[in-house]
Amino acid sequence: MFKKEVYTQRRDILREKMDSGLVLLPGNPESPMNAAANTFHFRQDSSFLYYFGLDFPDIIGIVDIDNNKDYLFADDVDLDDIIWMGPQETLKEVGAKVGVENTFPFCKAADVLSEAISKGRKIHFLPQYRSENVILMEKLLGIHPSRVPEYVSEELIKAVVDQRSAKDHYEIEELDKAANIGYQMHITAMRMAKPEMYEREIAGRIEGIALSHGGMLSFPVILTVNGQTLHNHYHGNLMKEGDLMLTDAGAETPMHYASDFTRTIPVGGKFTPEQKDIYNIVLHANNRAFKHIKPGVTYKEIHLMAAATIMEGLKDLGIVKGDPNDAVQQGAHALFMPHGLGHMMGLDVHDMEAIGEDYVGYDNEVKRSSVFGIGGLRMGRKLQPNFVITNEPGLYFIPELIDRWKSEKKFTEFINYDKVEAYRNFGGIRLEDDILITQDGCRLLGDKRLPITVEDVEAEMKKDPEA
Repeated sequence: MFKKEVYTQRRDILREKMDSGLVLLPGNPESPMNAAANTFHFRQDSSFLYYFGLDFPDIIGIVDIDNNKDYLFADDVDLDDIIWMGPQETLKEVGAKVGVENTFPFCKAADVLSEAISKGRKIHFLPQYRSENVILMEKLLGIHPSRVPEYVSEELIKAVVDQRSAKDHYEIEELDKAANIGYQMHITAMRMAKPEMYEREIAGRIEGIALSHGGMLSFPVILTVNGQTLHNHYHGNLMKEGDLMLTDAGAETPMHYASDFTRTIPVGGKFTPEQKDIYNIVLHANNRAFKHIKPGVTYKEIHLMAAATIMEGLKDLGIVKGDPNDAVQQGAHALFMPHGLGHMMGLDVHDMEAIGEDYVGYDNEVKRSSVFGIGGLRMGRKLQPNFVITNEPGLYFIPELIDRWKSEKKFTEFINYDKVEAYRNFGGIRLEDDILITQDGCRLLGDKRLPITVEDVEAEMKKDPEA
C-alpha cells in the first residue's frame, strides 16, 4: 500500500466533493469456485482500495462527510484462522497504516448506519457488481436486493470519477511498473509464436509472467489466431505458418494497477504482403492518434480521426470508396472497426467500469453517440493531464458482419463488397498502447515501447524466448 497520508488525503478530498452524509464503501468478500473453502483468487474492490488501501476480504469502510471521521469494520482472526493462515495483523494495526483510528467488528457497521439513518442522514454508495454485496446492502441498510440500484448515489459516482480520473505520481509509478510487466509478457509471446504450437502454450506462459511479479492478470488473456472475434478467450487452436496471432493482455502490479497492450504478429515470424498492407493501415492509425493526443481535445475527436485513417488506408487498397470522413460520420467504418479507440485505465483495466461507463467516459459536454461503431467508444470526453488511456485501433474482417451488411446493401456508396470478399478469412489486427496525458501532450507508459513496426516485430520474433 501507499503511505497513510495518501489515503487520508484521498478521503479528505472526497469529503470536500460531497455535501453531507456517510459514504459506504464495502470491500469484496471471497468468491467460491466450487465450495465455500475453495475460492477464486481474491480481488479487492478498486474504490475501496483507492480510499482505504487494504487488500483482504470481508471489510467495510465508511467516510463520515460531516464529522471528519473514517471507520473500518472487520473481524480479527481467531486461533483457528491463524492455524491455516498464519499470524495476522489486527484491524486496529492495519487501520493505523491507512490513517483510520475508528475500527470495529464487522457487525457494528449496521449499528453505525442505522443510527445515521434514524437521524435522517444520507447514506451514499456506489453501484454494486458483486451479488454478495448486493445482499449485504439489505443487512446494512434494509434495502431489498432488487431495489439496491435505485438507491445508488449519483453524487458519489460523480465525485469518485472526478477524483480517480487524474492519476497522482504514486499511481503513475505503479502504472509504469504494470506496463513493464506487460512488455515482458508480449515480448515472450512474440518470441514463442511458432507453427505447430497451441495458443494455450503461449497464453499460459504469459499469465505465469504476470503471476511471477506478485500480481495477476488485469483481465483474462485474449490470444488467438481468430482476431476477428474481438474478445476471444479460446486458446485451443493449433497455430499454422502464416496465421496472424492477436494477443491482448496485461498485468496488475501487487497494488492492482493495470496494463493493457495488444500486438498482432505473424506465426512463423514473417508478414505476407497482404498482411503487411492491412497491418500498416492500423499502425498508421495508432501513430496518428498518438501524435494528436493532448489535453483539451476530446477522445471522440481522436477516435474519429483514427477511424478515418483506417478508411483512407482501405480506400488506397480499393476496399472502400468515397470520402473517408463522410463514411465515418455515417458509421460505415464499423464494418472494419466496430469498437472504440480506447478507454480509461488505472486500478481497473477499464477504469471505474463498475461505477458506470457513461460517467467515466462521457460528461455534459460529450455524449455517447447512437451510431454503431462510434457508440462503442468507451472514452469520449475531453482529455486532461494525468488521465491514463489506451490507444487501440483495429481492422477486422468479420464474416458474419460482412454477410449481414452485404445482404442489406448497407453503405454500398462506401464499401466495395466484391473487394471485401477477398479478405473475408483474413482475421483481424489490433495494436494497443497505454498512454499518460501530460501537461502538453502525452507519453507511453513503461520504459520502452513494444515492437510495433513490421521490421521490429519480425526482428523480435527471431529471438530466443528464453533469452
